Amino acid sequence: MPPQLVTEIAALPRLRVAELRAKFAVVFGEPTPSHNKVWLVRRIAWRLQAQAEGDLSERARQRAAELVANADLRLSAPLAPATTATPEQPPNLRLPADDRLPRPGTILTRRYKGRTLQVEVLDHGFTFDGQVYRSLSAVAKAVTGSHCSGHFFFGLTEKGEKP
Repeated sequence: MPPQLVTEIAALPRLRVAELRAKFAVVFGEPTPSHNKVWLVRRIAWRLQAQAEGDLSERARQRAAELVANADLRLSAPLAPATTATPEQPPNLRLPADDRLPRPGTILTRRYKGRTLQVEVLDHGFTFDGQVYRSLSAVAKAVTGSHCSGHFFFGLTEKGEKP
């Protein structure tokens, strides 16, 4: 690589984004919508090297075009399945089995600040006050307003006990 090119590429990271965008427009012949400094530096450095030392050969360009033509490319994102959330079956909640939890259908009861709380254990979550929660800790946070262990809050583990 010519020393002048090495110096020019080494100076790119010291430029501001506005200067890099202007340099991009000069080097590529078109403006860029990007404001990402790292991306701009890399693209400009690549283009300067390609101009100085030669771009891809025609054979390499043809092979790349063949690969693109034969590729099975997804042109749009997959559609999300339409699901309706019910307390019995919340959408897409897959929780690992926890041997500390009672079976689905069990009602956990706890008195807290003069109020009796009842939480139903579901196959994939917990219901409390008509809402479905992913974890007992989420229920405990909804009740207390701060994070605490749901297993400890509902008396499923002793203080200091490790799972």
